[in-house]
Amino acid sequence: MTRRPPMPHDPSHEAPTAPLGFERGLTNYGDRDFALYLRRFFLKSMGYSGEILRRPVIGIASSPSGYNNCHRAMPELVEAVKRGVLAAGALPIDFPTISLGESFLTPTSLMFRNLMSMDVEEMVRAQPMDAVVLIGGCDKTVPAQLMGAAAADVPAVQLVTGPMMTGRHEGERLGACTDCRRFWASFRAGTTSSGQIEQIEGRLATTAGTCAVMGTASTMACIAEALGMSLPGTAMIPAVHADRLRAAEASGAAAVRLAHQPIRPREIITSKSVENAVRVLLALGGSTNAIIHLTAIAGRLGLQVSLQRLNELSESTPVLVNLKPSGAHYMEDFHAAGGMGGLLRELAPLLHLDTLTVTGETLGERLAAEGGTWADPGIVRPLRDPIEPKGGLVALYGNLAPAGAILKRSAADKRLFEKEGRVVLFDSLEDLAERIDDPDLDVTADDILVLCNAGPKSASGMPEAGYLPIPKKLAQQGVKDMVRISDARMSGTAFGTIVLHVSPEAAAGGPLALVKNGDRIRLSVEHRSLELLVSDEELRRRHADIVAAPIGAQRGYARLYREHVLQADGGCDFDFLQAVALHAPRDGR
Repeated sequence: MTRRPPMPHDPSHEAPTAPLGFERGLTNYGDRDFALYLRRFFLKSMGYSGEILRRPVIGIASSPSGYNNCHRAMPELVEAVKRGVLAAGALPIDFPTISLGESFLTPTSLMFRNLMSMDVEEMVRAQPMDAVVLIGGCDKTVPAQLMGAAAADVPAVQLVTGPMMTGRHEGERLGACTDCRRFWASFRAGTTSSGQIEQIEGRLATTAGTCAVMGTASTMACIAEALGMSLPGTAMIPAVHADRLRAAEASGAAAVRLAHQPIRPREIITSKSVENAVRVLLALGGSTNAIIHLTAIAGRLGLQVSLQRLNELSESTPVLVNLKPSGAHYMEDFHAAGGMGGLLRELAPLLHLDTLTVTGETLGERLAAEGGTWADPGIVRPLRDPIEPKGGLVALYGNLAPAGAILKRSAADKRLFEKEGRVVLFDSLEDLAERIDDPDLDVTADDILVLCNAGPKSASGMPEAGYLPIPKKLAQQGVKDMVRISDARMSGTAFGTIVLHVSPEAAAGGPLALVKNGDRIRLSVEHRSLELLVSDEELRRRHADIVAAPIGAQRGYARLYREHVLQADGGCDFDFLQAVALHAPRDGR
């Protein structure tokens, strides 16, 4: 492994030796020696010896929870990280942060991502540690950890919990949650019985780990590796595979190396590595949520993820990975097929190979060391023979989305890419739930379903509600897809011709709030446009009639969120957390 060469020794420029381990960030009592004495005797009450307390300290940010199925195997990962840290000569100290179980949070997990990022940032910064291993997996936990680590700027290694293995039903492989959506649509259409859906429910998610397809969790795992924040080859190892524990042990050892030869997140997460991550996202046909998360991570360091640049990169970045929901296979297949190494080697001509990683290598050095390692071309396609010639995501602009919207074209019906249709409007999630299955709903397959008031500032907090169900009466007629538009998000496991993240959102007074039932909308993927076919004069008149909705939340975190959350094009981060100044004196931390 190649590391950065040391700087030439010049005694005249030597700085005082930085505090190490438990001497870092001492609590201020006005007496530094007393503070260290106090800290040592409390540590000794936990059974530590004086010798081990003199070692470098590696923090382990752990986020298990009984409300987080993705993190069920985390205690074993923590022990494996500790093993790697101890073997490398440092002291591991694990500490908890809040945990975000995707399907257990109300109103939505995105609302609490920023809270978790603040928890991670403050605990990493406030507690004494020379480096930290961040263990997460479920959709919002990895971005929260990377956001916090970027702001704290303490040397960090991201370790993911890994995807679950597939289940089986009547000879068919099943993976949460793309297959869960397919069967639920079949149940709604009346072609799957209640007895069958109950059987399937027990076979969709059968092991610990994140969703078995290229949903948000797996996409963010890949992005963490593409950024250089995870060890090479660790993103796709299944949660229950022995290699996952070996990856944890290696991550602990890597953190010890970072304690001695610090490489900070600011040196790894750069404009070049962020662009590499966007390329990887496009080649994966990955989750639309990743654009929001990557924008927020980059924003913590003053970097921008431009949707215009996304479109430019999408034109020259083909979809190469044949995984659901954009393809046919599952995460365990991707791991066996060569994983991220195989994908990065194919993408190498399009990547910035001089970006730094947590190992001290550049991306180019990593790929050169891997050489001609085998990859399965049926799952990781060659650059010359892609699944799709253009990237999986595309940004749309127009009078309906002045700040942009996102379409996952790799998981959509190309026949709907150039579409004009009549609006069937739902002005809230409650309205959607009440009317979508009404047999008297005035809707045809040629219409465009529009949901508003489901963005970040809305009462719902931008849930994964953009996957509007096909109206039951159309599903029963065999309709599989329709154009659907909203200011909400969509699960990375979902599929369909669905326009998301319309910005500015309706609750912030965006044009989506002006849409009326019966209006017409024109979608053009070719021209990257999304237009409400209503005159400017009529839109101005409608805008004058809008009455701003009250924020609603009067206290606590919900109020903080709604007063400070940015729009989707700002990563839905808090305005006061972006571009934190990291070069102020840090008291050795």
